[in-house]
Formats: sequence, C-alpha cells, structure tokens
Amino acid sequence: MGHMDYEYAPLRLPPNVDRLTAAAQLAIQAEFSGWELARVRLFRDGTRQVVLRRRRVAQPQPGLSY
Repeated sequence: MGHMDYEYAPLRLPPNVDRLTAAAQLAIQAEFSGWELARVRLFRDGTRQVVLRRRRVAQPQPGLSY
C-alpha cells in the first residue's frame, strides 16, 4: 500500500476557529465522508493547516462540506 492508495484534502482553518470547533468539524467529516486526519500544523497567528486523507475506492464518495 503506497502513497497512491489515498486521496488528500488540504484545509486551512482561520485563527478565529478554536480547537474544539475544529475538532468537531473534522469529526463530522470523518464520520460521514470517510476522511481521517493525516497532519496538522499550527502557525503563530493561530491558523491551522490540516491535511485529511481517505482511501481511494471505485464508487464515488461525498466531498468536503466547508
């Protein structure tokens, strides 16, 4: 299983989104769209750079709802 088995979705969360709200949004994406957290970077200004991933499958899956 290599890098090509996943699709990735980069997101940028603004500084006014607190940690609990960000976690709730990401949990909803995980539950209903099959995304999992691959990486989070927190910047000094409070912005979060999030990368979600999910396994590629033959049938269509729902996209992100942001």
